[in-house]
Amino acid sequence: MGSSAGLLAKTPKITGGASMTKKIQLGVFFGGRSGEHEVSLMSAKSVLSVLAPDKYSIHQVGIDQYGQWWTGKNTLSALEQNEKSALHHALILPKPGAATLYALRRGKENEQIMKPIADLDVIFPVLHGTFGEDGTLQGLFELADIAYVGAGVLGSSVGMDKGVFKDIMRAHNIPVADWIVTTRGDISSRIDEVIDEAESLGPYPLFVKPANLGSSVGITKAKNRSDLLDGLAEAAEYDRRVLIEKGINAREIEVSVLGNDHPRASIAGEIRPSDEFYSYRAKYLDGKSDLLIPAPISSDLMEKARQLALKTYQAIDCAGMARVDFLLNRDNDELLINEVNTIPGFTSISMYPKLWEASGISYSQLIDELIELALERKKERDQTKRNYGE
Repeated sequence: MGSSAGLLAKTPKITGGASMTKKIQLGVFFGGRSGEHEVSLMSAKSVLSVLAPDKYSIHQVGIDQYGQWWTGKNTLSALEQNEKSALHHALILPKPGAATLYALRRGKENEQIMKPIADLDVIFPVLHGTFGEDGTLQGLFELADIAYVGAGVLGSSVGMDKGVFKDIMRAHNIPVADWIVTTRGDISSRIDEVIDEAESLGPYPLFVKPANLGSSVGITKAKNRSDLLDGLAEAAEYDRRVLIEKGINAREIEVSVLGNDHPRASIAGEIRPSDEFYSYRAKYLDGKSDLLIPAPISSDLMEKARQLALKTYQAIDCAGMARVDFLLNRDNDELLINEVNTIPGFTSISMYPKLWEASGISYSQLIDELIELALERKKERDQTKRNYGE
């Protein structure tokens, strides 16, 4: 487990995957086929702005909302403007070896030609939500045997599904708010039973959430049965699994975690949202939410939050980074785990880098360390025996 002594540890130098005389070939992936596509573009812009050109050769790969991969000059700007005519389709083969990034181009007879762009040393997926943060992309990187920033397939998929995540928390005696999970099919075929099950959690308000999404996309606060019906319909548009959660009179506390097998936790911060809860609008649009760093809580609660964040991180086998979000019950000061974000927001106003900055690690140092952790994780993964025989 982490400790306060490890909080301000120095950021290691980039050494793995390439010598100090050779730039690291870094693929930065962003966008994605997800309701969090625009948030990913904002995060990517911030990450790209601090990558040192003397350390990295940067190769941008943008994934549009249809799931198509693109690369070329100013890929991020092209996706922001939805103008991809100057870009080329990109791909990585799920084949261990050189981890080559290819661009698909047209030959003289209009046939498609795979042109190698770079043999990547490491990938930084700056993607949020489905098909980026949920283990699917991580599975491709595993098949291609390439280093990548963040949690592996298991940690990513468990961290994404709010229902399975809560099951894991309960198994580890980590406190969470009461919940049920239903499905899109149940909502359409047995809505009365779903409503009864939801109302058995306790009095309104209840929170309705797509099980597999972040950035508060599709989340609603139901104050009555009519709200609940509307919230279920909205959440079901974004995921086939829908979570309904007991409402807690809570403050929102967050802790950033950094590391692989021996992670460390930042100080805790508090979010005071401009909306009734920390909605998408409050996070990204109106700019009126307050981020309090450090959180105005007792030293005992601060340390408890840090230790619970580390326990949560290790319970789902996270790696690299995660932001652990808490609900602090105003009525009894009980800390409940709300969720874990295995690829947290990296915009200029995002809590994950801000908490590390307040803990002594600058934004650019944080990016460097995450890349180093990815290379370290790959080196450890390479020790696994892949065949069995006498």
